[in-house]
Amino acid sequence: MSDPVVDNAVPSGNSSVAIPTDISGQILDLDEDDDLEVFSKGTTLTEGSSFNASMQTSPASLINQYKFEEEEDGDADTKDIFVTVDNPESIVTAIETFVTYRVMTKTTRSEFDASEFEVRRRYQDFLWLKGRLEEAHPTLIVHPLPEKFVMKGMVERFNEDFIETRRKALHRFLNRIAEHPIFSSTDDFKIFLTAESGELTSHKKQGPGFLSRMGETVKAVAASVRGVRNRPEEFTDMQEYVEAFTQKIGSLDKVSQRIVREKKEHLEELKESGPIYTLWSQSEEELAEPLKRMAGCLDSCCKETEEQVKELNDHLIPVLHEYVLCTETLKAVLRRRDNIQADFEAKTEALAMKKADRDAMRVELDKMEDRMEWANNALKSDWTRWQKVMRTDLRSAFVDTAERNVNYYEKCLAVWESFLHSQRTEAEGNGKVDSS
Repeated sequence: MSDPVVDNAVPSGNSSVAIPTDISGQILDLDEDDDLEVFSKGTTLTEGSSFNASMQTSPASLINQYKFEEEEDGDADTKDIFVTVDNPESIVTAIETFVTYRVMTKTTRSEFDASEFEVRRRYQDFLWLKGRLEEAHPTLIVHPLPEKFVMKGMVERFNEDFIETRRKALHRFLNRIAEHPIFSSTDDFKIFLTAESGELTSHKKQGPGFLSRMGETVKAVAASVRGVRNRPEEFTDMQEYVEAFTQKIGSLDKVSQRIVREKKEHLEELKESGPIYTLWSQSEEELAEPLKRMAGCLDSCCKETEEQVKELNDHLIPVLHEYVLCTETLKAVLRRRDNIQADFEAKTEALAMKKADRDAMRVELDKMEDRMEWANNALKSDWTRWQKVMRTDLRSAFVDTAERNVNYYEKCLAVWESFLHSQRTEAEGNGKVDSS
């Protein structure tokens, strides 16, 4: 990181926080919603860097020779904690049905009592962890969780695709935390990974109460309304960057999803075309073989298109959508930073206007100034880290998509070239080749 974030470890609630106490106590977002994946009793899961002239000219070879500008730093060799989210299960109680996921951890860290742990967690547990990290570190960037399952009208059942998509997102969320230099060392993260359900429930109750969180949220709203007068230019630049990034990644997400929808429609049409050629071949004796081959080509392209749609859904769409969600996280972090500065400016004004107790207010003001400085340094360092991760993720997703698209079109091209070759061979055998 470019700027120091920590000076000494200060306990915050149940987290060992390497950030001043004032920052660790800042709680600005109120979210007391229960786990919205809970639904009524009786509901069950359905089954349901540049190229050069010497490179080869094949599109696939160009992709294979593409190199990232930023190579990996060999983090896998030094990584000391590995987390896996898998094995979703439906849990049915007297009043609710919900899904839990197995969280498996392997680590060599000395602060853990063992090297391997296995626990089960539901979505609201992940939500709690994210909230605790944001409370303790208001100007660090927490990777977003997948959206809650929102029920509209009648109760809907989870399907397997939804559960699997959520599982992958939860897996990425925990691994982002595990890779973070500060989040991965917090007590909350350790307890999330190791505590049995009852112990975790007890730990969660030790957090700030509803009224306390409401009070902090009201203060945050007041600060945001008041605004800041002298925001450092670098943070204004960050806000402008986030606004531009939000617009671009949002548009890209929508376009990509529309492309996938259109490809699915194309796929359905391909599935209908093959049988039509097969039926036609039964009534056209002289065209029977070409028609059957056309049907075969369409079936082959249909399989390749189906695989391409799956790859886009599995590899490109999730990455883009996660960074759409991440834009809201970035905006919230910048708001919290502004709120800390607004508090400091308000206290400075009060000190200038108040004659009594100036010494006591001066001490408090110094603490607030330190808090603001630490918040700024934390955000600047995490901003640099986040940008590097974001660019690596998106670059990898784009290159992967390009390679898969090239492979898709090359396979489809080979199918149709084979058809043309067979027809030319047949024409030559019948003496119908045009000499020109």
